[in-house]
Amino acid sequence: MIGEHRYEVRSTWTGNRGTGTSGYRDYDRAVTVSISGKPDLAASADRPFRGDPAKWNPEDLLLAALSECHLLSYLHACVEAGVVVVSYDDHATGTMTLDGRGGGAFTEVTLHPRVVVAEEGMIAAAEAAHAQAHDWCFIANSVNFPVRHEATVTAV
Repeated sequence: MIGEHRYEVRSTWTGNRGTGTSGYRDYDRAVTVSISGKPDLAASADRPFRGDPAKWNPEDLLLAALSECHLLSYLHACVEAGVVVVSYDDHATGTMTLDGRGGGAFTEVTLHPRVVVAEEGMIAAAEAAHAQAHDWCFIANSVNFPVRHEATVTAV
């Protein structure tokens, strides 16, 4: 699959309360994220940045992208290694540090996948497949902070 793949997303601010951005507290951080042919996603800023905590925020979406990309890459790596995965669940965590000047950056993300494989004899290969998945994950390869894995693999 060598080549270039292009993606498009539309982010539309829907938080104008009638006076636009006339002041920092005068507008809502509501955003609708749209991709053609997919359901819209209600998004906002994170709560500390005057956002709606019930909606997805950019930090959530970055963490979700890293978690899902690793999951999908991992399933592929397991197929290649002859490992039958019957269950996969991840509890991803991330740390973002503010710089005191209004900006900041993620400094690390740790994925905590809990994987169940079909047979005990597959556990070692299933554990090793996380390294291959990390190498294949497009999103992890696109960020400038470490993405770690603390996986647990068991058999049915």
